[in-house]
Amino acid sequence: MKVRSSLKSLKTRHKDCKVVRRKGRLYVINKTDPRFKARQG
Repeated sequence: MKVRSSLKSLKTRHKDCKVVRRKGRLYVINKTDPRFKARQG
């Protein structure tokens, strides 16, 4: 999982990427390809 200052660029890498907010943190998750995980905050 990558920790990034901007998640907008990571969201566009794959069509199934979603930005999810959990416990005050932003996550990029992808069910079909778990390589594209990232966190902000």
